[in-house]
Formats: sequence, structure tokens, C-alpha cells
Amino acid sequence: MQRRPSNPRPRSRQKPYYKRKTCRFCEDKSVPIDYKASHVLKDFITDRGKILPRRITGTCSGHQKKLTVEIKRARLMALLPFTVHD
Repeated sequence: MQRRPSNPRPRSRQKPYYKRKTCRFCEDKSVPIDYKASHVLKDFITDRGKILPRRITGTCSGHQKKLTVEIKRARLMALLPFTVHD
């Protein structure tokens, strides 16, 4: 039975480089976060009606909190759906 020669230096795998997402609202101050702007809020909910997390949308924590509040207000005003009926 032959042994494989030990490698003096193991190969290290580099992590792939991902471009960091930036907050859409910090970059462009003219984009409103308002419950009446449902066309903006639709980008931050799934097709099932769930609110997308920060790690997917790339928004900062302050704007994510404001987005959450405004999406919930829009749901109460029936501008956005709570759930999708199949």
C-alpha cells in the first residue's frame, strides 16, 4: 500500500469576491420611503408577500426599519397584499 507524499503547504481556497451591496436610499435621496409609493415598496417584498431581509436587498439598518414600517402601513391601507391566494 503506497502512501501519498504529504504536501508541505496545503492549498488554500480563496473566498470568491462579492461586490458589497449599497443602500438604494442612501445613494439616491430622492427615492421616497412612503406607504403611498407602492411601486417602490414592491421591490422589497417577495412574490409571496414577505419582506426581504437586509442581506438580500442591501439596505442599511435604518432604512430597512423604515421600509418595514411603511410596508406594514401599506398592507393595512390595502395597497400591498398580506399574502398571495393560490
